[in-house]
Amino acid sequence: MVETTIAAIGPPDGAAMTAARDLQARLTKPAGSLGALEELSVRLAGLAGTCPPPLPEPAAVAIFAGDHGVHAQRVTPWPQEVTAQMIGNFLAGGAVVNAFARQAGASVTVVDVGVATPLPFPTVGPADLAGERAAVAADVAGEPADRSGPDRMPSRLVDANVRRGTRDMTVTAALTRDEARAAVEVGIRVAGALIDAGAGVLLTGDMGIANTTPSAALVAAFTGVDPAGTTGRGTGVDDETYRRKVAVVRTALDRHRPDPADPLGVLAAVGGLEHAALAGLILGAAARRVPVLLDGVIAASAALAAAAFAPDAVGAMVAGHRSAEPGATVALRHLGLDPLVDLGLRLGEGTGALLALPVVTGAVRVLHEVATFDAAGVSEK
Repeated sequence: MVETTIAAIGPPDGAAMTAARDLQARLTKPAGSLGALEELSVRLAGLAGTCPPPLPEPAAVAIFAGDHGVHAQRVTPWPQEVTAQMIGNFLAGGAVVNAFARQAGASVTVVDVGVATPLPFPTVGPADLAGERAAVAADVAGEPADRSGPDRMPSRLVDANVRRGTRDMTVTAALTRDEARAAVEVGIRVAGALIDAGAGVLLTGDMGIANTTPSAALVAAFTGVDPAGTTGRGTGVDDETYRRKVAVVRTALDRHRPDPADPLGVLAAVGGLEHAALAGLILGAAARRVPVLLDGVIAASAALAAAAFAPDAVGAMVAGHRSAEPGATVALRHLGLDPLVDLGLRLGEGTGALLALPVVTGAVRVLHEVATFDAAGVSEK
């Protein structure tokens, strides 16, 4: 599945991009006056292979959840149990991502790809998502009650657990290559199912206590930047924990010496199951020529892996925001992506991507709805 997905990823359509630039030049506004939105619309036309590109709607957030063996190295003060507890909060609609998703009219799907403890919630399989067109439509219409059971718990938690958390990457590889591949394939299947269910744009989400530590390791491995430059404070750790976290990332990299030309090997050595699945989600969307709006450092580190698998996958990526985590800026710079908003966020979940979603929609809507000088009878300079 991974190889066939990569083979389906192609470069942007040059003719569509030229058409989008020409159209931008003829719209009733000074040339370049929409700044970064103009180039974004051109990139999305190139991805879709048509001008104007389809409106990026409905939107679907995929939150991949997993736990991490490196938690044992005391890189965060938060207990590992919070991962499973927050999944319950997502399903109940009480997290920040849910509030922002309701505002944006986006559906939210939670995928257990590597949570350490079995979850006591109703689940579906990845393939079942493709049949949930009514559920996606209900979410977009703001009617989540249509998908709630007697306990008011939405049913769409996907059970795709590859293993119950990763191993401690300072002791051994976090995953075997087969486990890393399985997680990538989970992401590919989820992307395909959500697109088949009607999604016009995918948004990355994540949940996993201690997951900024493997993110820092992935960014360092793929970019060559020292761990001191890729490691942040995550949930807000104190100075002592931060220094330990940097040392942990350096220890893991020194132990495994991951080769950035071998993205599956890098994910196996120092990645998380949610990182691998997010890389798969990006690859799956790129193969279908559907945009992926990246959230924070977890998504950015996964995007590096996706780009290492298939460089043309970058054409499907839109950087939603600049996370306060330094590794996110390092990763986006390496990918050549400029974030749309910069609000100092470091929550994850998909929150920054959701806040950026109207910006992406607006960039495309301009090409659909703004009149040209000729059509509007407006004189050009």
